[in-house]
Amino acid sequence: MEPLAPDNKVTLHIKNMVCPRCIRIIREQFARLEIPVLDVQLGLVELTRPLQATEKEKVLIVLEDYGFELLVDKKLKLVEQIKTCIIDLIHHKSEKITTTYSTYLSQAIGKDYSTLSHVFSSVENMTIERFIILQKIEYIKAQLDYEELSLGEIASRLHYSSLSHLSKQFKTITGYTPSEYKKQAIRDRLPLDRLKKADT
Repeated sequence: MEPLAPDNKVTLHIKNMVCPRCIRIIREQFARLEIPVLDVQLGLVELTRPLQATEKEKVLIVLEDYGFELLVDKKLKLVEQIKTCIIDLIHHKSEKITTTYSTYLSQAIGKDYSTLSHVFSSVENMTIERFIILQKIEYIKAQLDYEELSLGEIASRLHYSSLSHLSKQFKTITGYTPSEYKKQAIRDRLPLDRLKKADT
């Protein structure tokens, strides 16, 4: 069999992939469907060739079964890229970024930040900055639950100027200070891909 030409490669944009487990599920399901995959990343699946009609139907069913969604609209694809990049940066990358979030997103996605900001706001009805804050709050909740990092370490990793800044923002969003949150019997952790302005 002749090797496939590079032009045959296809990238699928998939909504709601927010963790390494999602990547594993996608790999397993595409393998089960015998669809050749080059690479799987958060929000992206790169195939060696376009999907056939019957394959696409099966993929759509599998994605729906696991809470994922195949994106077609260009704006929705871009918004999902932005979300995935932010979630990955805040929740999964161990290193602290040395630049601003706007610069990081622009470089990671390859578009100027004003474009990213405009598209995101028009689709999500909230700003990228607001989404970043909500993700930070969920990260802080997780660390308070796991007790792996001190508040000082959390503040430094998330680019807060001080502990008081972190505590003030945390209380504004959740209604509790970090110490009050830790004392709650039932803690309101939220799905990372479904954080909305209304949740606050």
